[in-house]
Amino acid sequence: MELLKTTITFEEFEQIAALPENAERILELIDGEIFEKMPSNLLSSRIATRIARFIDQYLDANPIGHVTGEAGLYRVFQHNFAPDVGYISKERLPELDYEHLCPLSPDLAVEVVSASDREKNLAFKIGNYLAAQTVIWVVYPVEKEVHVYVAGEPVQTLDISGVLDGGKVLPGFQLAVKEIFPQ
Repeated sequence: MELLKTTITFEEFEQIAALPENAERILELIDGEIFEKMPSNLLSSRIATRIARFIDQYLDANPIGHVTGEAGLYRVFQHNFAPDVGYISKERLPELDYEHLCPLSPDLAVEVVSASDREKNLAFKIGNYLAAQTVIWVVYPVEKEVHVYVAGEPVQTLDISGVLDGGKVLPGFQLAVKEIFPQ
């Protein structure tokens, strides 16, 4: 016997996420299902913080957009994703909204993989981000690697000797991979 998969709509998700008991939770809508973004680990959190700091420093000198942390929710088609680090240009979103999630996909999404991440959900996010023309940096802390996904290009794997390049999203931004891993 086959069980019916129950999915919810974006509007239903917004109502559930707005409930008082969910005020302190980070919820994502992935393929019609709600997932709570669970606290990962200190190492993954530290890496995400470092990346956000480097992007934020770049944005101080080049005020072209906004960087957000894991509580920043972006709408990607009919899904809501909370990347560990997100970036969206001021051209696409001039001001950050205090009341609502971002109705647009990020220009850059950084996902720092932790033991609690589900590979299926990560692959689903990557596919949707790419379809939305979002650049994705997937960071693997244990391997000290970053996989860079850009729509229409082969995946680039950078090790500790590599350099992340902001490309068209963050022109002139460069970050040595070794800098994102605490010593």
